[in-house]
Amino acid sequence: MPPDPTASVPPLVLVVMGVSGCGKSTVAALVAGRLGWSFADGDDFHSAEHVAKMQAGLPLDDADRAPWLARIAAWIAARVAAADPAVMVCSGLRRRYRDTLTGGHPAVRIVYLEGSRELIAARLAQRAGHFMPPALLDSQFAALEPPGPDENPIVVGIAEPPERIAARVVAAVRPGGPA
Repeated sequence: MPPDPTASVPPLVLVVMGVSGCGKSTVAALVAGRLGWSFADGDDFHSAEHVAKMQAGLPLDDADRAPWLARIAAWIAARVAAADPAVMVCSGLRRRYRDTLTGGHPAVRIVYLEGSRELIAARLAQRAGHFMPPALLDSQFAALEPPGPDENPIVVGIAEPPERIAARVVAAVRPGGPA
């Protein structure tokens, strides 16, 4: 197989993905801070109606997600167009969602925070003040399609503290540079 020409394109936007409770927001904020990049959380792009739906314990369906993903994709595309490096948090559970988010642009790179259901359930049980109830974790795992090698993801396990996870992401983005 010939080498992937996009593999050498340095990322301009990182999309930090994974199921609820895996640490996306915490890790992404740390990564953005260490790299000096802009930061946005996909949760802030949800409509009030969809937040209320999730608070009621109802998972979003694809019709609910479509306008939300479109808003996030537009934000990402604007960062790419402006050459403004950024980190975006978005669950991105399905391949088609990630395809929407990246828009096929090689400078938009997926960071997958990977963890077991047991570890994430334990974290969710300790989390307070978030609209996503722990009861929806099973629906998150049911929807999850981990990124494949053709998506050129940065895959990082979540068993370590957030600072170590962020350091691994930074090292993958800037090999040889300070994490």
